[in-house]
Amino acid sequence: QVQLVESGGGLVQPGGSLRLSCAASGSIFRIYTMGWYRQAPGKERDMVAHISGLGITNYRDSVKGRFTISRDNAKNTVYLQMNSLKPEDTAVYYCYADIAWNTGRSDYWGQGTQVSVSS
Repeated sequence: QVQLVESGGGLVQPGGSLRLSCAASGSIFRIYTMGWYRQAPGKERDMVAHISGLGITNYRDSVKGRFTISRDNAKNTVYLQMNSLKPEDTAVYYCYADIAWNTGRSDYWGQGTQVSVSS
């Protein structure tokens, strides 16, 4: 019943910017850590950024200084602002959330959104 819906992907030239959004809906009691992962064809899914319920962030080294993760708890939404994009950022980006519902707590994933960086 809980679902994460992503938006904001697209095609951009190197050096450009994109903002990804991910909104959670359904029978949600509380959302703990939220984050973004990415996966290129033939590669494993890698962590990009996390943000805790208290707003503590962490990033993979290759995106530090370029990407910013944030959240709006009132909207159950997490964002990823991506600046100075590079071709190696090209991947399908997946939203993640650790969500407590009425009888338990589980990990949830968005459907994925394509980010392509190319000239």
